[in-house]
Amino acid sequence: MPLEDALFRPVRAGNAFEETVERLMQAIRLGVVGPGERLPAERDLATRLGVSRVTLREAIRSLQDAGYVESRRGRYGGTFVNSPLPAPAPDHRVDPGELADALTLRTAVETGAAECAAGRALGPVERRNLLARLAECRDASVDSYRRKDSRLHLAIAEATGSASLTAAVADARTRVNALLDRIPLLPPNLAHSNEQHELIVTYIVAGDPEAARRAMAEHLDGTALLLRGFLS
Repeated sequence: MPLEDALFRPVRAGNAFEETVERLMQAIRLGVVGPGERLPAERDLATRLGVSRVTLREAIRSLQDAGYVESRRGRYGGTFVNSPLPAPAPDHRVDPGELADALTLRTAVETGAAECAAGRALGPVERRNLLARLAECRDASVDSYRRKDSRLHLAIAEATGSASLTAAVADARTRVNALLDRIPLLPPNLAHSNEQHELIVTYIVAGDPEAARRAMAEHLDGTALLLRGFLS
């Protein structure tokens, strides 16, 4: 069907897992695949989305853990949308304008912070701080991940040497964290985020502003995809 084709079109390579989750959530929320109905076959869906079956399975498993779908085995098996769907708490309803505003602000200040930090000649203390925060985030437990993730992003802002920009990043991050608290933590996303963090910090330490900005933009886009998928 045309609507299904529009939703299950090829995803972009940079955040394949996150965008796959967003597409599946859109199909569920828009009723393209309704409660009790089955998603397209795994092989067909992976081909249409342009992702590996491993990526698709990770996305489906994440939605299963969050209570949106269930996988059944056997002749009439497959992945079915749960009926009823998880009931969102009242604070899970986010105004689209509020979401867009928070994500736009975050993109502007955090990509700028990464670019500015990479454009400075960082001292030994600043480099050690960045690398220490990176290691803490990489080694964080699920329960402490968002706190460590926030601290790394703030360390990047601090590396710009601008107290005003650091304050702006802190404000933007506070708004986004309030939104992130309304969606489930997805382990594949955390692993992917850590890989992106490594790239961002590597480019900053190497003094490559343009690459640092691009890497941060791609990283933030992954978060935005999940927030739009679960909260829109």
